[in-house]
Amino acid sequence: MSLPAPVRLVDLSLPIRNESFDPQEQRIEYFDHRQVARGRAKAYGIQLDALPLPGVHSAMERVTLSTHAGTHVDAPIHYGPTSEGKPARTIDQMPLEWFYGPGVVLDFSDCAANYVIVPADLEAALARIDHRLSPGEIVLIRTDRWRDFDRPDFALRHPGMGREATLWLVERGIRMMGTDGWGWDIPIPTMVEKLKAGNQAAFFPGHYAGREREYCHAEKLARLDALPPTGFQVALFPVLIEGASGGWCRPVAFVPAEASSRT
Repeated sequence: MSLPAPVRLVDLSLPIRNESFDPQEQRIEYFDHRQVARGRAKAYGIQLDALPLPGVHSAMERVTLSTHAGTHVDAPIHYGPTSEGKPARTIDQMPLEWFYGPGVVLDFSDCAANYVIVPADLEAALARIDHRLSPGEIVLIRTDRWRDFDRPDFALRHPGMGREATLWLVERGIRMMGTDGWGWDIPIPTMVEKLKAGNQAAFFPGHYAGREREYCHAEKLARLDALPPTGFQVALFPVLIEGASGGWCRPVAFVPAEASSRT
């Protein structure tokens, strides 16, 4: 089936893999065609040579995975038990409409690790691309830190969104947003240091903003540098996991073929 108009597809995801430098749990067990054939022959009570291709069946994998490993969407319940004074919703309760819409890339690739993005930064980034946000758009925070996926310190290299910046987006009708950094907030060790020093407001401020206003964000996106600032559609549909605080996704951008690939 062909796409409705000349368009290029951009894969915005990172892979699940064994020995990943993403500290979230992920383990893949691989079973080849002959291993599965032996298991199925035992289960079905048949001889291996009874199979159409003797001794050979289908390949399969068994995956042990945190819902926050790899590219994924966080649901409001991830941020806390309530949002906007009501029980926070799980990933299977979120409307699909939130996860598809016009994309907007805001470039923060020049920000250092541990830098906290504030509303003035968002305003400046929007001014650079001459864009005014509209409700329903999906804002993607470009840090280019997805390129560090194969570094042992992958989770320590990104800037993050602060509480005020997150709420600033929500107040403008942005309910779905995402980052190509490891997390929405700055690296965890830095937040822990600030918390130990008595600064509670510095501990997961971007996440905890979801307790005040309902929103979702995606983490560990990739290739935002391959997108234009605006003029494309993006889909970030999460896997339907009952009662879960997040769901893995394979985000894809639909970019008109003639659009510039650089912000």
